[in-house]
Amino acid sequence: MEKMPYYNRELSWVDFNYRVLEEAFKKENPIMERIRFLSITASNLDEFFMVRVAGVMEQVRSKYHVEDLSGLTPQKLLEKLNIKIHEFMEKQYSCLHRSIIPALKKLNISFLTPDEMNEEQLSFLSNYFEKVLFPVLTPLAVDPSRPFPLLANKSLNVAIRLEGNGKPYFAVVQVPSILSRYLELPSHDGGREFILLENLIIYKLEELFEASDIRAACPFRMTRNSDLEIDEGAEDLLAEIQKSIKKRKRGNPVRLELLQKCDPETKSFLLEMIHIRKDNIYELPGPLDLTFLSKFADLSGFEKYCFKPIMPVYPPADFWNYKSIFDAIREKDRMVHHPYESFETVVDFVRQAAEDENVLAIKQTLYRVSGHSPIIAALIRAAENGKQVTVLVELKARFDEENNILWAKKLEEAGCHVIYGLAGLKTHCKILLVVRRDEDCIRRYVHMGTGNYNDSTAKIYTDIGIFTCKEPFGTDASSLFNVLTGYSRPPEYNKMLVAPYELRGFFESMIQRETQNAKDGLPCGITAKVNSLVDPEIISLLYKASQAGVPIHLIVRGICCLIPGLPGISEHIEVISIIGQLLEHSRIFRFENGGTPKIYMGSADWMSRNLDRRIELVFPIEDEDLKQRAFGILDLMLNDNINARMMTNTTEYHHIDRRGKVPCNCQREFSRLAQEAVAKLEIPERDQPLKPILSPDFDR
Repeated sequence: MEKMPYYNRELSWVDFNYRVLEEAFKKENPIMERIRFLSITASNLDEFFMVRVAGVMEQVRSKYHVEDLSGLTPQKLLEKLNIKIHEFMEKQYSCLHRSIIPALKKLNISFLTPDEMNEEQLSFLSNYFEKVLFPVLTPLAVDPSRPFPLLANKSLNVAIRLEGNGKPYFAVVQVPSILSRYLELPSHDGGREFILLENLIIYKLEELFEASDIRAACPFRMTRNSDLEIDEGAEDLLAEIQKSIKKRKRGNPVRLELLQKCDPETKSFLLEMIHIRKDNIYELPGPLDLTFLSKFADLSGFEKYCFKPIMPVYPPADFWNYKSIFDAIREKDRMVHHPYESFETVVDFVRQAAEDENVLAIKQTLYRVSGHSPIIAALIRAAENGKQVTVLVELKARFDEENNILWAKKLEEAGCHVIYGLAGLKTHCKILLVVRRDEDCIRRYVHMGTGNYNDSTAKIYTDIGIFTCKEPFGTDASSLFNVLTGYSRPPEYNKMLVAPYELRGFFESMIQRETQNAKDGLPCGITAKVNSLVDPEIISLLYKASQAGVPIHLIVRGICCLIPGLPGISEHIEVISIIGQLLEHSRIFRFENGGTPKIYMGSADWMSRNLDRRIELVFPIEDEDLKQRAFGILDLMLNDNINARMMTNTTEYHHIDRRGKVPCNCQREFSRLAQEAVAKLEIPERDQPLKPILSPDFDR
């Protein structure tokens, strides 16, 4: 491939996390939401180290020197990442100490240390330590007879420098993750006061080491390489993944976090025990592991300091006044836009199928599901009712492997046919097929979506689902499941576009067609909403389309390796990223097609892994009403000037200039539109209008 402008994906990811951090700094956001955004940046960074940074470190270790498309060798990239992440983490703690903690204090909310407490609070601490904390703690001495313990990935620990019998030694105490990281203290002035668990442990160290003198104590935390190495050729994929999950706990350290005020001897001890590059040591002002803040933000009594909730309507407009979901779908194709319209509709689809005596079979793919999944419960119920239930559970869904193994076993026990995915390919497509005996024929009802069948994330991720019983889609769905569950050769699909077999070719041909239309003077244009844009071939074709004069609008939430606005290369390309109250997750693709626009949705991003190494599904929207609605969804997002940031040709992101424009928060607007659509359908009954029903899963 010819040399082209290409921004490194790892560096682009750090930029994305910066955009999330900006939301934590924003004073117009409610304080608890700012805390939540800060927590998200910490959680994101953990995973980034465990997978992406770990991968770069492995390349450096194996002396791999080849430059990537951005011109960086692994060594050069690691150097840039170290600088950029150190700067980022400094910014995180600046946000915490200079912005968030002062804002909390104004609301009379504080984190205290023992020396700031009154007698009542200290007595409360002692009681909690004695009754709850002490029985859980396990102090571990480190000496010639007792080696340094194998510490769990991401666990928070305290290193203690001690002296006993005139000899120095060290010990480690793990901060128990089974207990809350923070403890609320008694307070009488109307405020709320807390202490962090590690500070309580340090305060009570003398009760753990009575025979020793405590010289110093320092919290620390280690992040390990957690990318699974799976032998795809293994006879038993389930056993292979279970084995790999255990290895994850022993992965090489890729980051060590410790307090800035850690004394030199304790620091030297940790560096001796944990073999890690100096560049990957992060000395922080504390507290370590800011992920705990997400739970803190959910504390009762703080609701008024949170975003006004997005209230999902239930049932949504497309299913209003239908007792049977099947009746509604037979009439016409239906669309549900989550979370503005409740995911409960999808759950209802499976529940009705499970109980309907005319339903013969249910087939579904599952990538990520919740801990108490109503979808799983409905599938189990269907199997118990004698339906033929087939479920593909993707065991290789990163960091959900254990959860998925658990569900797979429960489904099998209930009598469902469970498939564990295909060798060498992750199954990432979102599809559900119900085969039903209707009065006139055997009919296939299909749900296709952009997001997981996960009722928890469906409350905070934006996704779209389409229901249809059109025969071409039903035939395609059956063919796809036959490929997933057997040895069927990939067919020629009527409507669906499936990776890795034809999706890349489809996207490339559609971009090339727009390029040719521009040259021929025909209407042209590309609008795409994806989570990530990384694939070099797609980027190269988008550059060529721009050079031909095709107007290209890209909504890319996270990683974007394409550089927009470069004269003569990408000057007709605009990239925006939307970061707001909800996580943008839907994938939508519009092509102007010479004046007859086509629009598609699906599970695939424009990344090589999605196009070449996963089972992905993209599908057209053909119903005219739904088509117009889908166009409107893209248009509204492109008009956002609250949550949107524009990417410049220097790879920086800036907020949209709102001067002279009506403020537009697309997420709030989608919520309003969903409510309005239902309000228009309200019908008088006994002189009383029916009101939109909020989803039963909406947490008031």
